[in-house]
Amino acid sequence: MTVDSIDIVLATFNAKYIHAGFGLRCLMANLGELKPRACIREFDIHQRAVDAVELVLALNPKIVGFGVYIWNVTVVTEAAAILKRSRPDLILILGGPEVSFETEEQEIFRYADYVITGEADLKFAEVCGNLLGGKRPETKIIPAAPPDLERLSCPYDFYTNEDIRNRVVYVEASRGCPFSCEFCLSSLEVPLRRFPLQPFLAEMEKLIQRGARQFKFVDRTFNLHLDTSRAILEFFAERQASYGLFAHFEIVPDRFPEELRALTARFPAGALQFEAGIQTFNPEVAQNISRRQDYKKIEENFLFLRHHTKVHLHSDLIVGLPGETVESFGAGFDRLIELGPQEIQVGILKRLRGAPIVRHDKEWGMAYNPFPPYEILCNKLIDFGAMQRLRRFARYWDLVGNSGNFIESTPLIWSGSASPFKAFLEWSDWVYEKEGRQHAIALVRLGELLFLYLTERVRLSPTKVAPLLWRDWQRAGRCEKPPFLADYISNEEVSIAREKHFGAKRQARWIEKE
Repeated sequence: MTVDSIDIVLATFNAKYIHAGFGLRCLMANLGELKPRACIREFDIHQRAVDAVELVLALNPKIVGFGVYIWNVTVVTEAAAILKRSRPDLILILGGPEVSFETEEQEIFRYADYVITGEADLKFAEVCGNLLGGKRPETKIIPAAPPDLERLSCPYDFYTNEDIRNRVVYVEASRGCPFSCEFCLSSLEVPLRRFPLQPFLAEMEKLIQRGARQFKFVDRTFNLHLDTSRAILEFFAERQASYGLFAHFEIVPDRFPEELRALTARFPAGALQFEAGIQTFNPEVAQNISRRQDYKKIEENFLFLRHHTKVHLHSDLIVGLPGETVESFGAGFDRLIELGPQEIQVGILKRLRGAPIVRHDKEWGMAYNPFPPYEILCNKLIDFGAMQRLRRFARYWDLVGNSGNFIESTPLIWSGSASPFKAFLEWSDWVYEKEGRQHAIALVRLGELLFLYLTERVRLSPTKVAPLLWRDWQRAGRCEKPPFLADYISNEEVSIAREKHFGAKRQARWIEKE
């Protein structure tokens, strides 16, 4: 079928170009006999809606299906409005988590012809087949029951070679979550279901042979079913030496039996990343949100992963949960710093549509921004001003603590302090007072601010701070001397850094030639 006669366009706006729309590929793979009559068109949220619509309408489709998520609902709403005004006869179908709950309350709903709620892998094909055959659904909102995963066709062939070279390859071995954490939509996806293991591994092998080297698993609880997680880790371990693979998994942090420990220890640095959500170290808050976790086991597992494996450990905490004070959040942050994950994601609580956490709104005075991504503004224990401070804390922590640009110098911020949280909050306040903004701070300016703060506010010797900042500065291959270190780094040290950097690059080129 030529581009001029495409009947179905599957479209979405991704958060960034590097992200590929996994949901679109799942829909495409399961279109059956309609696949030759369909195509995928992806955009990112930095593109103008009107330009995306132009590209979609150039295909002259009969049906457009848009994937709607919390990060793209604003631009998709605009695109939907433009589509329907430009082509009123076009059939617009929406799907995705953002429109699967509280559907009729949303502005985007009025532009849609149909909304498929839930997992639409098979239902979308059914609806499109009926529409193209002249049969209209009886209702505008069409619920899709969770499909039998054994019936689904795999989406991985719909990653193009360009996708494999330049974008994140998302994969899934399971769907659903057995836990009931109230801030998360996965708590509604019960029970946990697994894709047939051997066909899944065969698809992974095909991706590797096509050149895929980085895999991001979207499973919510990768390590919950031991036989499956062990088989997948063994699969990647066996191919690691030959292909240099990287895999990202989201794990249940208090469940990591000996079999997985031994397997994980086999991987070299840069091969595995585990995302371990803690969310809160306050047992009462955890109980409020129906989250069950064994803190002693979490600590044991974190310490094992940090001291006996080369896994990159990413952990999450959430600001604004019902019952969490600034002080208890800070205590949790300090506790996590002691456990030493390489990355701590400080997230601001979001009111996801359909998430059960809304039951706390009255008791805890939960007030959320009415616009995406619906972050909490204040609650009974944290007023708006304090929440803004914590929001800045999270942003500056990303820029300094998580960026990888200041690995050695970041801990100096809390040197001499009993609380890393309090110390970093003071640093955050100081940066905001100096800059008046949280974004568009150049790296060299950020380094200068850190140097000034450590030497003037923390009162550390410049001769102690400068070498650490200089090593941090070089870590990403930067060899030029930053102005704020001009008086502390000699030209000879700069020459040595350049020789190391360019010498390593020359050596790498010779190895490639051989």
